[in-house]
Amino acid sequence: MRAVSSPFPRDPSPAFGGRALAASVAAARGQVGGAPLWQKTGEAARSLPGPRRTSLPARKGSVPGGRADAAAAESPLVIIVDDDAEMRLALEELMLSVDLETVSFSCTRDLLSADLPDRPGCLILDVRMPGLSGLDLQRHLALSGRMKPIVFLTAHGDIPMSVQAMKAGAIDFLTKPHRDQALLDAIAIGIEADITHRASARVSDQHAERLKTLTSRERQVLRQLVEGKLNKQIAHDLGISDVTVKVHRGNVMRKIKARSVADLVRAWEAVPAPLREDEAA
Repeated sequence: MRAVSSPFPRDPSPAFGGRALAASVAAARGQVGGAPLWQKTGEAARSLPGPRRTSLPARKGSVPGGRADAAAAESPLVIIVDDDAEMRLALEELMLSVDLETVSFSCTRDLLSADLPDRPGCLILDVRMPGLSGLDLQRHLALSGRMKPIVFLTAHGDIPMSVQAMKAGAIDFLTKPHRDQALLDAIAIGIEADITHRASARVSDQHAERLKTLTSRERQVLRQLVEGKLNKQIAHDLGISDVTVKVHRGNVMRKIKARSVADLVRAWEAVPAPLREDEAA
């Protein structure tokens, strides 16, 4: 079984893992010191219609559409899929203890039909469940382009299952009964990975939109620039004058919002590969 390399120091007390994960989540939300975005209370978690959702109360005085709402939209959400109701409840309470909101499902079918918010997070999946198994769900999400970091947590695991899950990109494959610390460490790694992935995807989408603003000739010049060609070489290849190349080059730099050719290369490489291939065709 693969050991998780935790970014947090180990401590024999179970509470330490919770504090470390809470600190990681606060950092992911962009918080620098001060009180967390949500203050824990002694109130029981709210139960909403449909899948069970455990959430923290909003900070008093928050205004809809304000900064608190924007921060909430980027706060991590842990998605639990397990057919054992007691296990779901235990996991919800563990996540709530470190200020993580959860939404729970008893089977993969319910998860796939749910309208979930677009937020960073991580999946905790059982392997054996009615309908699609956890491994089947992992494959389905990957093929549909909806992949999220997954931590498998099962009482029916074996070595071939764990190898399959890890090769497909799972964060970890844990067996029941599990250590809370090991699960919290894996969740922390998964959330950080998803936050990083979402940030990269936003940059990629931004550059793809800018690429669409270029004319056909500007795209030709861009492709030659990122290949390292000089203005004279581009002019010769495209059958245009040096002056015309300079005009197109200036337009490309302005539309892509690049200050140098190096910026252009980085922007080009950030665009999804299929789109680059289409442009090169």
